Amino acid sequence: MTDGRLRNAAQTRVEEILDEVTASGEETGVQVAAYLDGELVVDAWAGLADVETGRPMDPETLVPSWSTGKGIAAALVAVLVDRGVVGYDTPIAAHWPEFGARSKSEITLGQLLSHSAGLPQLRPEVTPEELFDVASVGDWLAGQAPLWEPGTASGYHGWTYGVLLAETLRRATGRTCDELLREELAGPLGVADSLLFSVPDDLVDRVATCYDGGWSAYLDRMPPDSPFFTFSPRPVLPVASLANRADFRRAALPANGTMTARAAARVYAALACGELDGVRLVSEATLKEATAPRTSGEDRSLGFPLLKGYGFMLGGAGSVVRSPDGGFGTNGSGGSAASADPAHRFSFAVTKNRMSVNGLDKRLFREVRGVLGIGGVSGS
Repeated sequence: MTDGRLRNAAQTRVEEILDEVTASGEETGVQVAAYLDGELVVDAWAGLADVETGRPMDPETLVPSWSTGKGIAAALVAVLVDRGVVGYDTPIAAHWPEFGARSKSEITLGQLLSHSAGLPQLRPEVTPEELFDVASVGDWLAGQAPLWEPGTASGYHGWTYGVLLAETLRRATGRTCDELLREELAGPLGVADSLLFSVPDDLVDRVATCYDGGWSAYLDRMPPDSPFFTFSPRPVLPVASLANRADFRRAALPANGTMTARAAARVYAALACGELDGVRLVSEATLKEATAPRTSGEDRSLGFPLLKGYGFMLGGAGSVVRSPDGGFGTNGSGGSAASADPAHRFSFAVTKNRMSVNGLDKRLFREVRGVLGIGGVSGS
């Protein structure tokens, strides 16, 4: 049982920070949640979900959280691996024969998840409408050759991670990624309506409007020949205007997620603790396999080192903040993030609707851990 004084102090400190950043206009709306030893010890929110209508951010507001969804997808795959439905070492072509063309017959599910498949590319002129036709993009990728020998290097698969994973899981299970998320992960944890890849029509009114807080300018400063634009061409850059499109919200792309901080923190709490409220997602052995380091060296897409497991980031520049003695998660464009720290039975999530590069996720993570007395905080 977490010390009540520490829990109250952590909650109070987060509320102070959220009040500060939303009152100043640095942020529009923010949610933060954290679990320790299976208890929800921080559950805070502030600001607005929509400026024009004045709709407040509340704990049930669904927030487009971009690649924070990649970690949720990784957790879902781990559940399926644990049950023997799919395997990390199984070639994707075993489920999707057409994918095996052009020297791709041996690319495994694990290589896709660790961004080592050599397929981060999209057509430079791809439009949002084309990207959100996930099946069509999958067909196109099945006909492409890898940009490098699969398994020999890693380069962030920004959008294609979701396209390829969605089709692979559909072929392997006969179910869509949305169905699998609801039935195998979110449903058992009681967050089926708060953890989504695509947003169903009956939940659209809960989605926050996204705003730009300097993220677009950050992307605009990248050199025109940056490899970033290989995996995210300019027409489909992850910016607020894209997140606010109805077709984006409907797209079943497990490269992205729309969620509450409560729901994301709950998933990672189940992983960090092994079991949460009687629900065990995966065995200790499968979690160890999913979170073991699988890459090294510079990421070919991002240009800096980024340690990766099977779908989870494990540390390095630009990754979600973690403790040096273990931890995993993913962060999303504009400042959302979620992670687990099994060594301390701790999980943390922040979602926000103003896309920026102000490091609020890292600041909140450090503050919460500091108040709770959890050591080993790294700022990387």
